[in-house]
Amino acid sequence: MRSITRSLGLASGAMALTALTALAGTGAADAAPAGTQSLYAPSALVVSVTAGQNAAGGTVLRAVTLVCAPRPGGTHPSPAAACAELKATGPASLDALAAPRPDTACTREWNPMTVTADGVWQGRRISYTYTFGNPCGLHSSTGVLFGI
Repeated sequence: MRSITRSLGLASGAMALTALTALAGTGAADAAPAGTQSLYAPSALVVSVTAGQNAAGGTVLRAVTLVCAPRPGGTHPSPAAACAELKATGPASLDALAAPRPDTACTREWNPMTVTADGVWQGRRISYTYTFGNPCGLHSSTGVLFGI
């Protein structure tokens, strides 16, 4: 009885292996969608400029995409420079990119402009918001990330 059971077990295993091999040969390459694996952690942001005190209640004036990995791209006017700034400062300290240049002077009128950067940087989710007092403050910032 043992030898019959062992023979049936081996035969069943051989048939299962044959079936799996046949399936693998016909459709395994098509099983995974193209582009799902990458050597780079995703780094893509949506950068926007909004007229108003906050992004939720204001009017979006401009919005662009910025892709930094595997190479700079998107609709940002200077993707290579913006990606270089992000690499240098890191997403945790984007306030450095919104800081005013020391050689500029702006009036103190209150006409707020809000910038946002939302997306993924090196595989981690980021959401950044900064409100300038007026358009002059935005245009005199040191970085190119928000110069859209």
